[in-house]
Amino acid sequence: MRIAVTGSIATDHLMVFPGRFAEQLIKEQLERVSLSFLADRLEVRRGGVAANIAFGLGLLDLDPLLIGAAGRDFAEYDSWLREHGVDTSAVQVSDTLHTARFVCTTDQDQNQIATFYAGAMAEAAHIDLAAVTERTGPPLLVLIGADDPAAMLRHTATAHRLDIPVAADPSQQLARLDREQARRLVDGARWLFTNEYEAALLMERTGWSEDDLLDRVGTWITTLGAGGVSLARAGCPKLPVPAVPTDTIADPTGAGDAFRSGFLAGTAWNLPHERAAQLGCALATTVLESVGTQEYKLIPADLIARIEQTYGPGAARVLEAQIARTA
Repeated sequence: MRIAVTGSIATDHLMVFPGRFAEQLIKEQLERVSLSFLADRLEVRRGGVAANIAFGLGLLDLDPLLIGAAGRDFAEYDSWLREHGVDTSAVQVSDTLHTARFVCTTDQDQNQIATFYAGAMAEAAHIDLAAVTERTGPPLLVLIGADDPAAMLRHTATAHRLDIPVAADPSQQLARLDREQARRLVDGARWLFTNEYEAALLMERTGWSEDDLLDRVGTWITTLGAGGVSLARAGCPKLPVPAVPTDTIADPTGAGDAFRSGFLAGTAWNLPHERAAQLGCALATTVLESVGTQEYKLIPADLIARIEQTYGPGAARVLEAQIARTA
């Protein structure tokens, strides 16, 4: 059984500012900010959280089902995803709107300022997850990624009604959600993904404490950047998993999505959560070393070597049996 990934499909315009944002901000003028940053590099790449996660799962030979809305300019992107093992048959293509666009500038400290244009993503709420699963068969799980909020709520409710396990990943859309919406998206999820900032924002939005949330989800996975990830379950000590180190960070965009690809792949292979997180961390570092979210290459031998160096030969042996099948 495969994984269904719902969420945004977008084009990324990634720029690099050869300075520090912090040095351009004047504390006394933060209420009236009007700044222009002269970037010295531009990369136009494919992106969107759902497409990124599905791409990683496709490289791991898991035949993911991508569910989202794209624009009339989607044909070339569609071919790219299919070539890399993603089933795009459930993507709704708009007749009038362009595919969503993510414009992001990164400074030399890896801080980012970004703007997201929704475009065709606004039509994602028209997708009926029940009809999709009736046609394609029920998935092992469905990840509810950042998308049009109405689509996220509809997909979550449908998945629970159909008794399909949910991985809740509201990420960038948390800022748009009210209390009731945030609660509906995470309550009952088997897996909950956030980064460290989103974890705090989620508690603010839901009004629930960390313990309250852990009582309502299965496993809460918090990504910590260079600090790796933390896995939390109700009544259990937190399990830290260190990041796979690298000396070459080309672009941080998409590393979190790659982690999710690796973690969900480990889940599909019935691996313990710690091993799944280790695979996710190794995949995230691979993405850090390339510009763009889908430009990396998955080389099984390299991935296993990274895992062995960071987590030891025991972890490498467990994961090698699965990763070798993707070669």
